[in-house]
Amino acid sequence: MKDVQASADARGIAIDEVGIKDLQHPIKIAGKARTEQHTVAKLNMSVSLPHHQKGTHMSRFLECLNSQKQAISVESFAKLLEQTMHYLEAPSGRIEMTFPYFIAKKAPVSGVESLMDYYAAIRGSYRFGRTDLWLKVTVPVTSLCPCSKSISAYGAHNQRAHITITAKIGASIWFEDLIGVAERVASSELYAVLKRPDEKHVTERAYDNAKFVEDVVRDAALVLNEDPRVRSYKVESENFESIHNHSAYAMIEFDKELGSS
Repeated sequence: MKDVQASADARGIAIDEVGIKDLQHPIKIAGKARTEQHTVAKLNMSVSLPHHQKGTHMSRFLECLNSQKQAISVESFAKLLEQTMHYLEAPSGRIEMTFPYFIAKKAPVSGVESLMDYYAAIRGSYRFGRTDLWLKVTVPVTSLCPCSKSISAYGAHNQRAHITITAKIGASIWFEDLIGVAERVASSELYAVLKRPDEKHVTERAYDNAKFVEDVVRDAALVLNEDPRVRSYKVESENFESIHNHSAYAMIEFDKELGSS
């Protein structure tokens, strides 16, 4: 049959990205403790298109994805990206997948185990033989206000917050590693199940560990600066304020290769 996509185009205009967007697909994700979990990812897959070609072969994106048998890790994702570029005969392109990610956590006092959910993403770009990868996590935590603690006769306002870390990586790293960074720099981490002794523990921990959004991003930056696996990063902290009808927000972006933010 006639291959219309492969036919010539006379307009002389190249396309930066063409592909599929917001595809939902079941995947397996490799965990740090040699585990695998099944989840559903939302994917964007695209390639560049030269000026002389009318269109790309959309079905080939799905063929590459369906041929992926390994659990997704940094290594297998890079292979998927490179295989997709080769199959579509494209000099450059991108794949991004986002998905819920779960970690079994034990409550700090009772030891009751439950699954905590996070938002995670992995993104890769391929350009003329070079592959770059990014991992992203959004981590729900507790934030307690140092100002409120300082000026109040008793108590201090606290709220749920999100810490988001996007890291361009130069060596294999796990989602658990980035999630751990975010939870360590928060006033307190969260748990899906807490008994009364656990609730007392996390409430008092947050009170003893009051932080502004500025403190959170700076503390996270210190950790990421020392991690040789991270080539560049963007760390964000957003507090969903309990005494204001707006959020507090801070962000630091730093590229180690350029030595600048």
